[in-house]
Amino acid sequence: MNEVVERITVGTGEAARDIAVIRRAGATPGLFWLGGFRSDMAGTKALALDDFGRARGVAVTRFDYSGHGLSGGRFEDGTISRWLEEALAVFDAIEGPQVLVGSSMGGWIALLVARALRARGGAAASRLKAMVLIAPAPDFTEDLMWAGFSEEIRREILEQGVYREPSDYSDEPYLITRALIEDGRTNLVLDGEIDLGCPVTILQGVADTSVPWRHAVRLTTRLTRDDVTLTLVPDGDHRLSRPQDIAKLLKTLDDALA
Repeated sequence: MNEVVERITVGTGEAARDIAVIRRAGATPGLFWLGGFRSDMAGTKALALDDFGRARGVAVTRFDYSGHGLSGGRFEDGTISRWLEEALAVFDAIEGPQVLVGSSMGGWIALLVARALRARGGAAASRLKAMVLIAPAPDFTEDLMWAGFSEEIRREILEQGVYREPSDYSDEPYLITRALIEDGRTNLVLDGEIDLGCPVTILQGVADTSVPWRHAVRLTTRLTRDDVTLTLVPDGDHRLSRPQDIAKLLKTLDDALA
């Protein structure tokens, strides 16, 4: 069966972009997928999530950020604030309590979505059932990019507005823009306590060369008000997409939905 791709317009005027969404009907709490930087909703983990939802009759929502996958817009126009706005728009378009499932950058977006829902209070805050984070990369633009760039690369970003970073996961380089770096600084979460109001489970590969496992440990030290479980996978890489990794993820989702 072909999946039905819905379209949601986010923003107005020149900032408007067409966001692709795939929703699987089912029971709630549902699963709300938040993908990573340069990833899309057709990736291994996202499809495993959808299969899990179908098998258990659970609602699943997937979408692509602007500049990713089936959505409109240019990747180089993307910022954390822009992608957060899109995530919130998709979240608001569905009903019922949800488990946020964030991978890599999606982990940062998930934390920001949770913060926005908490700020709204009331019914909005109560929709957050739990959070499952896979190699979460909060504050990655500052701590994992800018802090590690040479002075030459920093100068290139500041003067030319973009740096083309070679990727381990694609033939195309990552476009790291000045706007992405500067906007990231307005969305940092690791500089203080993070109060989510829901249980959090983190899966992190120790062999991850993109997001060091200590970054996940640092995140747990900020989640002092919530029930947090951190599972370190000794031989796991950043993708955590091997069959045994997917099995761990699905077991974690079962626990989160219980």
